Amino acid sequence: MADNPKTEKKEAKEPKEPKTAKKKRILLVDDDQEIVESMKIALQAKGYEILIARDGNQGLAMAEREDPSLLILDMMMPKRSGFLVLEKLRRTQKDPMRIIMITANEGSRHKAYAEMLGVDDYIRKPFAMDRLLESVERLLA
Repeated sequence: MADNPKTEKKEAKEPKEPKTAKKKRILLVDDDQEIVESMKIALQAKGYEILIARDGNQGLAMAEREDPSLLILDMMMPKRSGFLVLEKLRRTQKDPMRIIMITANEGSRHKAYAEMLGVDDYIRKPFAMDRLLESVERLLA
């Protein structure tokens, strides 16, 4: 009896990503409207879902509630500084989220403290958007 091609097993195809795969969500926490808008446009163009908080208290609440893949956090903000947000998140989360801190502050003491608290990257303003995108892609890869 000859092999019937219709009854042969088909070779398994490479698994495809599930159609339900969620976009990676990034929470931007910054009170500077222009910077937030620029980051939002650039990150959305790369396929990320963007959430926005305008001050530290709102940012902390959204980080805890929304569980984003990445937090981009300004250091100096109204109501609660980026450092206070970072300290609280590091104390309360059992699985620390990825965090990029951005700041116009030139002090090396601040960078050292941010690194001690476990930021994944520290970027000084003004920055080239390519620099931010490269960091985001590296951290979310």
